[in-house]
Amino acid sequence: MERKKQINHYRDLDVYQRAFAMAMKIYEITKAFPNEEKYSLVDQIRRSSRSVCSNIAEVWRKRKYSAVFKNKLTDAMQEASETQCWLEFCLACKHIESSLFEELDGEYNDILSMLNVMEKKAEKFCF
Repeated sequence: MERKKQINHYRDLDVYQRAFAMAMKIYEITKAFPNEEKYSLVDQIRRSSRSVCSNIAEVWRKRKYSAVFKNKLTDAMQEASETQCWLEFCLACKHIESSLFEELDGEYNDILSMLNVMEKKAEKFCF
């Protein structure tokens, strides 16, 4: 029988680990973007991708109140969706290939699904 992993910290959450990995991947990818995108597209996509992680960290400390927990999860989902929008701009501006877009967009779809499950099962996380 498989033993469930103990979650003591937000860093133990698979969704946090995946969101953090995506933020770092976006950071690396955007290093090669043209200079004219530095203060617009690059700043925006880095900020939104990092906000997914920071909202997950914040939500972990909001577990005392289910409504607040769910609200903060919604913030994380909004940031993930915003990142997907910026990824579309990256593709449209030809800064990334369609295969990379599909990979990143798919990973954000998975992250959104995980956050949605957390929201629907908030009672398992809240105390």
